[in-house]
Amino acid sequence: MRFLLPVALLLSACAPTVSSGPAAWPFRAAFSDLGVAWTSGGQACVARAPSFQAVCPKLSGVVDVAWAQGDAWAAVPAQGLVVTLDRAPRTVNVGRVVALSASRAYREDGSAVDYAGQPAPGVRGAPQAALTGPQGEDAVLLGGRVISVPGPGASQGPAAFLALTPTGVVGAAQPQVQTATGTYRLTGQALVRLDAAGQVRAQVPHGEGRVGLVGTEIVTVSPAGQVRRFSPDLQEWR
Repeated sequence: MRFLLPVALLLSACAPTVSSGPAAWPFRAAFSDLGVAWTSGGQACVARAPSFQAVCPKLSGVVDVAWAQGDAWAAVPAQGLVVTLDRAPRTVNVGRVVALSASRAYREDGSAVDYAGQPAPGVRGAPQAALTGPQGEDAVLLGGRVISVPGPGASQGPAAFLALTPTGVVGAAQPQVQTATGTYRLTGQALVRLDAAGQVRAQVPHGEGRVGLVGTEIVTVSPAGQVRRFSPDLQEWR
């Protein structure tokens, strides 16, 4: 069931910032053809293509973000809500959610609901992350292993991140995305493009961040909210 946002959660634009909240608040990002959304230090922002102008609602305690139904959503477990980050305000009561995918919100016990607030298949245990694959299938990172949803159990592990490929979702040791032109990976010092054999074909200096595909562009975002855009051969758009 949807409700109007409480006054404390009314959306407004502001410059990207990182709050001084608990260190346990995660840094996560979600990418789609519409743009990139991210949360860092408990705050969330969205930057839509093609301008990639950041909009940062006055929210706190955000633990994850995702794109669904054309909207960028944020999970606010202290309020028991998922809320949209821009456009028309929408709010769904979901309980204490710890991870979002493009199809559902996962609670602390692994149970899930969709963006209409209806029950959906989940997992046993609190996911560390969730991601919807290109065929609409979900995968979660649970205890360092990649679990299909619904599915019989662990499909692979250990892993620290979920990564999108043209055919599904895989686990990875570092943030990365795989496209028809290669695998793009953030090492902490560089953004690299790997070929099918795992050989580095191009690289540019880059610090910590997350990487994804927005249309045909390789897009990265840092914990401080810096969004960078690259062509498939890692030429940066300014």
